[in-house]
Amino acid sequence: KNAKEEIKEDLEHFHHKHYSWIDGFSLYMSLKELYEYRSWKDWDNVHRKYHSPEVMEHKENNREEMNFWVFTQYCFYKQWFALKKYANNLGIKIIGDLPIYVSKDSADVWSNPSLFHFDEELMPITVAGNPPDAFSPTGQLWGNPIYNWDAMEKDGYKWWIYRIKQSLQFYDTLRIDHFRGFESYWEIKYGAENAMEGRWVKGPGIKLFDKIKEELGEVDIIAEDLGVSSDDVKELLHRTGYPGMKVLQFAFDIEGDSEHLPHNYNKKTVVYTGTHDNPPVNGWLKTASDEEKAFARKYFHQCSNEETHWAFIRGAWSSTAYLAIAQMQDFLGLDEMARMNTPSTIGCNWTWRLRSEDLSTELAEKIAELTTLYRREL
Repeated sequence: KNAKEEIKEDLEHFHHKHYSWIDGFSLYMSLKELYEYRSWKDWDNVHRKYHSPEVMEHKENNREEMNFWVFTQYCFYKQWFALKKYANNLGIKIIGDLPIYVSKDSADVWSNPSLFHFDEELMPITVAGNPPDAFSPTGQLWGNPIYNWDAMEKDGYKWWIYRIKQSLQFYDTLRIDHFRGFESYWEIKYGAENAMEGRWVKGPGIKLFDKIKEELGEVDIIAEDLGVSSDDVKELLHRTGYPGMKVLQFAFDIEGDSEHLPHNYNKKTVVYTGTHDNPPVNGWLKTASDEEKAFARKYFHQCSNEETHWAFIRGAWSSTAYLAIAQMQDFLGLDEMARMNTPSTIGCNWTWRLRSEDLSTELAEKIAELTTLYRREL
C-alpha cells in the first residue's frame, strides 16, 4: 500500500469508530461554512433543525466538505494521542478540564436541542451564570444554555455518560468545573444584561453520579467545588467520593479558620497555590492586606531568605492533600502580568506562554528536592 491508501484506510476506520459524534459535528461545520461561520441561531429556519429534510439534503450533497472536517479531527486525534503517550511514558499524567456547560453555538446543542432548556423556536429560555461574588459585583453572565435535566434523566443521562467516557480517553484525570452546579445552579433569564437577577435551581444531584458510576465504574474525577457553597454541595461531594479543591490564596482570612488552610484538609483534597482564575502568588502579594501577608508568612514559618511563592509551594507540597498543584508562574516567581485568566472579562486572557529559556536545571532540582522531601513522587 502507498501512503495515500494507508491514510484513506485509517481515515475510514476513524470515521466508523467515531461515527456517533463526528457525523453530526462534520455536518454542523459544513453548514457553518455555508453560513460564513455564523452561529446556528442565525441560520435559515430549515437548517436550524438537525433532522429537517433540508439538513439531510445538505448532508447528501456535501460529503466532501464534511470529510474535510472529519480529516481535521483525525489529524488532531493522532497528534494528541502521540503527545499523551509520550507524556505517560515519562510518568506524567494529564489532568483535563471538563466545563459543566457547553457553548450554545456548538454541534452538541444544535444536534440535541431537546436536552436543553429551549422554547419552540429553539431559543434559550434561561442561561447559565454565577451570582455576584468577590470576582464580580454584578455576577458572571456566561450565557450557556441550561440543561433540560428532566429529559436527560429519562434517557439515563446518556449524553453525560458519553461525554465523561470520551473525556477520560483524552485525559488521565478529569476535573469537572463548577461542580456545585450539579446540586443547584444559577439561572438567568435569556436577554438579561448581567447575572444579578437570577435564581438557584436544583440540579440532578447524586442521581447523575450514581448513573456514571453504574455505567463507567470508578472514574478518576476531581470536583471543582469552589465559589458559593452550602451544606448540600458538601454532602453531594461526600456522596460522590470525589476529591474537592482548596486554594492557598483564599486561606488567609484573619477573621476566621478558613477551610483553605492546610490544617483543615482531609486526604481527599487537591490543593493549589492558585488556579487559572487567580494571579500568581507574587501578584496576590500586591493586593493582599498587610495582615494577610503577615498571617501567611507566620503560618508557613517563612524564613527571611525564602521567597513567598516558594513558601506557598512548600505549604501545598507539605499538606495532607493527596495532590498538590502550582502554576508554572509560581515556580518562576512571576507576578500578575503573567496571569492566565481574569474571571468575567474577555479579550486579554490565556495569552501567557512558557518559554524554554525560562526553564533551568537549578529550577528542576529545587522542585525535585521539595517533591522528594514531602514524598510527592510516590
